[in-house]
Amino acid sequence: MINFYSETEFTLQNSEEISQWISETIRLEGKEEGEISYIFCDDEYLHQLNVEFLNHDTLTDIISFDNSLGNLLNGDIYISVDRVKENSETFDTTFINELHRVIIHGVLHYCGYKDKTEADAKTMRLKEEEALTKRIFV
Repeated sequence: MINFYSETEFTLQNSEEISQWISETIRLEGKEEGEISYIFCDDEYLHQLNVEFLNHDTLTDIISFDNSLGNLLNGDIYISVDRVKENSETFDTTFINELHRVIIHGVLHYCGYKDKTEADAKTMRLKEEEALTKRIFV
């Protein structure tokens, strides 16, 4: 089950369609959907999590806490709406497109994709693009 929560004023549009899209991405990766929660927050909230749990004193757009058991995907994905907005401007894309990229990025981590090396990051970007082309909503 995919759940969406907000620690800020942000409200996700098309949440049912987005949930179905995430579920389909998981299925296409040969994984099973467990309990996955997306929590939308601001920079301050996510920065605090980054410092407290990862010992990183930096801003980031997403932090995922993976509690998967084998192929059963479970976890909490925190997304800074502030970072997504700024990144959409930096990368010259719409807020919605950047938000969807970050949303699918989180679940792709649960599917086993990494992004720490250049090669892994390239693979992650390809998987993001592949998933984004499968959206039937915008």
